[in-house]
Amino acid sequence: MTRSLSIGPALTALAALVSLSLAACGSAAPAPHKAPHKTSRKALPLAWKSTARNPYLPGDLLIADRANNRLLIVNPQKQIVWQYPNPGEKTNFPFVGPDDAFFTSNYREIITNEESSNTIAILNMAKRKIVWTYGHFSNGPGSSAPGYLYTPDDAFLLPSGIVTVADIHNQRILFISRKTRQIVKQYGINNYSVHNPPTSFAAPNGDFPGPNGSMLVTEIDGSYVDLLSAQGKLLWSVHVHFPHANYNYPSDANFTPDGNIIVADYANPGEILKISPQGKILWDYFFSSGPGMLDNPSLAYQLKNGMVVVNDDDNNRVIVIDPKTDQIVWQYGHTGVAGSAPGYLNDPDGTDFLPAGVVPPGVK
Repeated sequence: MTRSLSIGPALTALAALVSLSLAACGSAAPAPHKAPHKTSRKALPLAWKSTARNPYLPGDLLIADRANNRLLIVNPQKQIVWQYPNPGEKTNFPFVGPDDAFFTSNYREIITNEESSNTIAILNMAKRKIVWTYGHFSNGPGSSAPGYLYTPDDAFLLPSGIVTVADIHNQRILFISRKTRQIVKQYGINNYSVHNPPTSFAAPNGDFPGPNGSMLVTEIDGSYVDLLSAQGKLLWSVHVHFPHANYNYPSDANFTPDGNIIVADYANPGEILKISPQGKILWDYFFSSGPGMLDNPSLAYQLKNGMVVVNDDDNNRVIVIDPKTDQIVWQYGHTGVAGSAPGYLNDPDGTDFLPAGVVPPGVK
């Protein structure tokens, strides 16, 4: 998701995908950093080992708390069990405005994209150190020159060691070797905004991994979702129309466990759609007012139990929705109130799911 475009985002959740038949076929500068309330280190193991269960959230959530310049892991009991950086902790690379955050496949590292800073970073959790970066830190416009990015979104580290990212303003999807930091493949033409995948894209803001090495690309301008094969062939493209939208701003489309697609409308009021690969609407979440109304949600994804996780950015909350009742059944953050103390968020812009029983190094 990007903030600077006026035209109209979880890798671990994708591990639950069923096989999809391929044949069937977002920036203003982040708010000033506010030091979060200190959490007792002695309390963390007790919080982590809590035996209380939540029927709606069967694990923990990694949250990119963008305007607080931090990452959090929050358990179902709404306790912070890990954060980076800790209050007063110095980072070895500028960590400003994490826009998205995803666990790598072994849960030992986290990859983030700092959209407004035009950088990507990989954090080693055990070392509490950023061990890999790409891009040049900048508070202004980026570039399409070698080694540069311009509003990168949804960076993923694939098991092959390739980093993918949607480089929005540069109108391209990049495949970057972690080992060499060289671009090994590119979809799209630098600075050429036309919907014609995979030759060119119109403001691509999502590049979620799909089945069999495929990639699901979201295009803001024109409101398209495209599935590309592992070889880069266009398998299908669907135009996304949000029935209640003031304008269409599709953000971070990704696959559901049953092989359909879920996508957020980054708008106020916001909307969440679950659609088939043919574009048929299977579920539509929308409220024009009240506690269920979304304010610029940028990422929604569905868990194996059917619940839908949403980062509701400008409402300063992360929520879980039961699609059978359209009720919010879990929430972290205070609706419409920004903060950094426990229980508060400030522009949460990305989440990822940590399954129950998985304890990353450094979270003990």
